[in-house]
Amino acid sequence: MTFYFILAILVLFKYAAGAVPRVDPLVDSKVGLIRGQVATDGDYSMFLGIPYAKVDEANPFGPSVPYPAFEDTFSAFDDSAICPQVEEFNNTIVGTVDCLHLNVYVPTAASSRNRLPVLVWIYGGGFEIGFAGRYLYGPKFLVRHDIILVTLNYRLGPYGFMCLDTPAAPGNQGLKDQQLALRWVRDNIEAFGGDADKITIFGESAGSASVDFHLYQEQENLFQQAIMQSGTILNPWVVTNPGNEGPLKLAEHLGVNTDDVSEALSFLATVETKLVIAATIELGLTFRPCVENNFDDVVPFITEHPINLPVPNARFVKLFIGFNNDEGLAYYGNANAESLSQLDIVGDSLSEAFDFDSHTYEEMSEILRHFYFGDKDVSEETKRQVLDLFSDISFGHPTQRSLRKYYDNGANTIFSYLFSYAGERNFVKYNNKITIGGASHADEISYLFDVSYMKQIMSDEEQVVVDRMTSLWANFVKYGDPTPETTDLLPVKWVPATRDRWNYLNIDSELTMESRPFNDRMAFLDLFYKMNENFQKGINQNDA
Repeated sequence: MTFYFILAILVLFKYAAGAVPRVDPLVDSKVGLIRGQVATDGDYSMFLGIPYAKVDEANPFGPSVPYPAFEDTFSAFDDSAICPQVEEFNNTIVGTVDCLHLNVYVPTAASSRNRLPVLVWIYGGGFEIGFAGRYLYGPKFLVRHDIILVTLNYRLGPYGFMCLDTPAAPGNQGLKDQQLALRWVRDNIEAFGGDADKITIFGESAGSASVDFHLYQEQENLFQQAIMQSGTILNPWVVTNPGNEGPLKLAEHLGVNTDDVSEALSFLATVETKLVIAATIELGLTFRPCVENNFDDVVPFITEHPINLPVPNARFVKLFIGFNNDEGLAYYGNANAESLSQLDIVGDSLSEAFDFDSHTYEEMSEILRHFYFGDKDVSEETKRQVLDLFSDISFGHPTQRSLRKYYDNGANTIFSYLFSYAGERNFVKYNNKITIGGASHADEISYLFDVSYMKQIMSDEEQVVVDRMTSLWANFVKYGDPTPETTDLLPVKWVPATRDRWNYLNIDSELTMESRPFNDRMAFLDLFYKMNENFQKGINQNDA
């Protein structure tokens, strides 16, 4: 038996109460028997916390390996696993390296005779925070469209992205975790009634950039379509060049002073994960994807800066990509007059994306400042300009450059969107009590997922937005086209972007097809980047 089946007796009508026991689904996968549970909020079953990989306890900063097959039936009832991090809701340090689990949500319609397409979620969080559980990523909005949803954990911070000149921690371990999870899905999803030949991966922010990283891989065919929400490999905050100082600083902070990276790693492997995360925060260290060195018997993820690389999967994978109309609200929406007066938004934007000499830096900062601020200072009066500059440099323009790069690498179909809806349910604005209009970074998440603590927040208009967005996303998963036909719910035909025309669907209280978002700002940045092409970080060089 290799298909999704139910092992329970449904007919117990002889009991006076007329109660029907819970139906526990069981699947016979390539890694063994997995028992799930029937959901109580929709027609689907849940298989929670399935381990797909394991970490070497002697080197938790190194690559993971596939989890061995189950000897007994695995009870997939717990989605609470979380990788080491500072959890964002309570600001507490949580997690263990025994966290490489995934969750599979299967509509009751799935079977060996009715294989459903699969949507795999990779969470965002700056490669520092995030988890795959239902607290944030409740599945019921998406699975009602007869698609299987998979959400996965991957390692973060020092455990996921320690990037060193040693094969023990070569870099991008978190991305390699994701790759193992995608292999697991490809190899096992048919047991759940899924179609291994119709897999779409999607993510938001760092999760979206992760999706883009997988487009750059040509080792194997793990998915056929990709959805990227507010993040690509070209976003200036994605790829870093940390060097070997991280573990040395962490070890010293925790009591061992050494110049030997291997010694530092060996010591850190013995330290409780909470202490390592605390030290990372206290030292202000950042661990993100990097350009790896080549080592014998180590398969790298990237060995050149992606700005110089082709996109091998662009010609084979259908793409769906967009961002939000006011991304910067998440970062500066609540900034007050004092914090704005101390902000060097122009300098920060330039230093993140470019390596200028001092003379060129002065010249370019003046040009950038004059375009966005004129002769005004950064202040509460120019907060809108701060939001625009940050949004453009960090999200909007990288999306445009990536879209162009996909076409240069043979892409055939790209659906582009702008999410503009501002409602009470907007994720980040709700969490941070931001009252400025517009859609912040990550605001779309709560219109795709049933966020556990937002169950009561749903006006009639917001319900329509949920229905529209999940229909668009699910249609792409099922048909490779978000609007295979127009309906009362989706009255606008979504026209793909082209090399010469950046068509996009503006997702607001109504749907409208438009062209080239923020045209003046994007045109200016096109010229700015072209003028400074050779100063872009990573251009024509290996940053390892």
